[in-house]
Amino acid sequence: MTITTEQKTFPLSRQELEQFERDGFLGPIKIYEVEEMEERWKTIQRELRDRSHAIYPEGSGKASSISNYDRHLDIDALSEHIMKREIVDRVASILGPDLLCWRSEFFPKFQGDEGTDWHQAANFAHASGSPQIVWPSKDGLPAFGGTITVWTAFTHSTRENGCLQLMPGTHKHMNYDESKGMAYDADAFNAREKDGVKRGFFGYDYRQLQKDPDWTPDESQAFPLVMKPGECVIFWSTLMHASLPHTGGKKDYRMGYAARFVPTQVQVYPGTDEVNEYGGGITLDNYGTVLVSGVDEYGHNRVAEESRRGFRFVPHQQG
Repeated sequence: MTITTEQKTFPLSRQELEQFERDGFLGPIKIYEVEEMEERWKTIQRELRDRSHAIYPEGSGKASSISNYDRHLDIDALSEHIMKREIVDRVASILGPDLLCWRSEFFPKFQGDEGTDWHQAANFAHASGSPQIVWPSKDGLPAFGGTITVWTAFTHSTRENGCLQLMPGTHKHMNYDESKGMAYDADAFNAREKDGVKRGFFGYDYRQLQKDPDWTPDESQAFPLVMKPGECVIFWSTLMHASLPHTGGKKDYRMGYAARFVPTQVQVYPGTDEVNEYGGGITLDNYGTVLVSGVDEYGHNRVAEESRRGFRFVPHQQG
């Protein structure tokens, strides 16, 4: 007797898609049980210290954050995470079946850390000066762009330890011009208050990108997104988002992990061999996108078929 088991899938419902179209985000969504996430995070913490297979050299100080981009390419638990069906199926419902993960990054917040400035990102040129993702133009018009970010809470994310803030419905209009560029200032960390809130952008001031220098984000539209370990939020990078400052205790740190997805027709790091931002720099010699779903009929981007430790990236098939 042959027993067959059907692979469980996690597509978004029509109601969820309509909500996402209206609000620009969905969540919190449980991806892991709290206890499982806590155990996975302990494992990941141990493996983060081993950089023997990391694709970028270790940075120092605040620049170390950029050296921890894309650790899904050398840590198995993170490789599994970006391929997790509970994530990929939902993102594919939004972007279509042919899907790349083009970046992952950690977002820690420790005692006394500032909140993050209100911001939007369409092509991620805001810090490096070069577009990092480029969507194809449509009917001769420039593409609007953006990426789908899946931000997963690896620890509790609370008001006190600096949870995300979101402004629903703000994802279809850019208040910022990323081509203007921002000036990096290492001394700006934890050094500025904006409208009575301690805020910054990792050594930058995101207000420098405002199309209208006199415009101020409408905080009355915002709400804090409290999340448990193992929950995620899915949102357009063009959605106005920020975070609160960490006002809690030393042991109550916040750790978020963002995986970013685009369809295969999007060009990633076009004409770019290295990325310089946030006081550091990385070369893309060992970089590759990951095909997490479907097929890549465009061939725009280098695709990593396995991680640096031999984890095979086998794309899911939708439908």
